[in-house]
Amino acid sequence: MIGSRRDEPLVQTNLAGKSDRQRRRKGRDDRPDGKPRSRSDGERRSRSDGKPRSRSDGEHRARSDDERRSRPPRELLPERPRPKRIRAGRTHRDALLASLDEAERPVAEQLLLGGLPAVRAAVAQENTKAITEGRPEMPAAQVEAIAERLLHRTRDADWRDRAEAALRIIDEVDLRDLRSVVVAGENSARDDESRQLLAQLRGGLDRRMVADERQWVSDIATEIGAGRFVRALRLSSRSPKAGMPVPPEIAERLVALVSTGLNDRTPQELWVAALDALASSPVRSRITVSSRPASPSDDLLEAVRRVADILPVIAEQFGVSPSEAVAARKRRPRGPRPDRAAGAPQRATPPAAPPIPPAPAIPPAPAIPPAPEIPTAPANPPPHAMPSASPVSDDSPGEDQPDGAESAPAANAEPVE
Repeated sequence: MIGSRRDEPLVQTNLAGKSDRQRRRKGRDDRPDGKPRSRSDGERRSRSDGKPRSRSDGEHRARSDDERRSRPPRELLPERPRPKRIRAGRTHRDALLASLDEAERPVAEQLLLGGLPAVRAAVAQENTKAITEGRPEMPAAQVEAIAERLLHRTRDADWRDRAEAALRIIDEVDLRDLRSVVVAGENSARDDESRQLLAQLRGGLDRRMVADERQWVSDIATEIGAGRFVRALRLSSRSPKAGMPVPPEIAERLVALVSTGLNDRTPQELWVAALDALASSPVRSRITVSSRPASPSDDLLEAVRRVADILPVIAEQFGVSPSEAVAARKRRPRGPRPDRAAGAPQRATPPAAPPIPPAPAIPPAPAIPPAPEIPTAPANPPPHAMPSASPVSDDSPGEDQPDGAESAPAANAEPVE
């Protein structure tokens, strides 16, 4: 087959005008009787699940959208900045290290890192290394005496650095850090300047405690008003001060909300979260549940077992014994810590202090020369060295012979017949 050898387009297209498209659509849609063509139920546009769209579904969706728009928005807690942690400087610690001599400075650095246990560990490590290398060991008693003399000075310098850092951010610092600095200042504030600094920290702590208590009570009331009893239970266990009770009127509202919110129609996932929050709430002993799910899942039963000894009344409704709580808590899977999770920033490790230098070598004492040997007489002299015995007469005994020796028979005497 031979072509025409001319370059021609492979596909030819003709664009129809807009008026032609409208005429064709009008002729296709109009019926002979002049009425527009209507689609039957089978020709209706189907939904994604393959079922025809009915009017009841659209009315139900419109009704639910209207109800959602008419529902008042829930009041959410404002997002507050996270409390700041104390990041102390090194002004007073560096000044202390600069005032010490070279022999005391490494000991003080170990004290700033971990106190007396760090000094003892460093000495033991250095002595082990010295034994391996054949060097003299470090005098541990002498180093520990230096550490005990410098212990109070290092503690005071460390407290001053932390106290000044806490005072700069006293309105934003974490209450746990602020409280720990105030408690440590009871033994570290020794001069007038330190006592004045401690008084300012105490005043800031009292002011923060009052403000945080008001905010804590307000947050619990907000969650109760919104019907979020799980969040309210968790907030009730996070008081600004350990052992602080929930106000009576707030506690009554919370107990009523939890008692009515936990029933047989409550989702079981919400049951699990509520039991976990209720175990650490101060109002747990006042909660009474009217009904429970008819067919509890394995996760719900395991959650009940974990708190069976803390919530024995609720555990009894599920048929769980309080003796199963210890084994259930050991079975609970524990995930990784937030600061060690994948992608989380790791904590910066403090720089290690230089090792304590070894003590100067002590010259060994001169050896004591051995004493000269003293010759000793032989135990059994040879027979030729023995002196000959003088003859002894029969009438008188010898000089070395005891009395009555003559009455004893001789060893080699022959028997007389």
